[in-house]
Amino acid sequence: MPIVPGLRSCYAKVGRLFYFGRMYDKMRLHSAGQLPVADYAANLGKGFDGRTCSFLRISYDELKEQVLGRGLTDEQALAWAEERGGRRSDEESEVWNGYMMKRGWRDDVIPLLQRRIHESNLGDKSILTMFDYIDFDEGRDPVASPPWAAKS
Repeated sequence: MPIVPGLRSCYAKVGRLFYFGRMYDKMRLHSAGQLPVADYAANLGKGFDGRTCSFLRISYDELKEQVLGRGLTDEQALAWAEERGGRRSDEESEVWNGYMMKRGWRDDVIPLLQRRIHESNLGDKSILTMFDYIDFDEGRDPVASPPWAAKS
């Protein structure tokens, strides 16, 4: 995939959650015509976006309306989501983050991850998860600078 300025890593946290900021960025960038349609449009609101919204008990379209229609920052959008769907406990958020950042490691996503690694010619990289794959594919190296270890 191309490197998209302003598109955060899956590992970047907003509040207590991984991935939310990336979903937010994709909404804003797509609306501004700055997100490559061929690479991203088909999965907007699906995959990790859909799982994140499901975890928050909100709809992707409602969140997108808040982000784009009201111009909420990522922190404000997360606060809206938590107000709308109910705030998750610290433990629920910890379990969620662990689940998300380990997708593709010893689970049913392995075949997809292996296919993507091959298609992207990234077989020489230390990729264990979908988050790792996405980072390497977009020019970041999560192994050299482990984002999950960063203080938030």
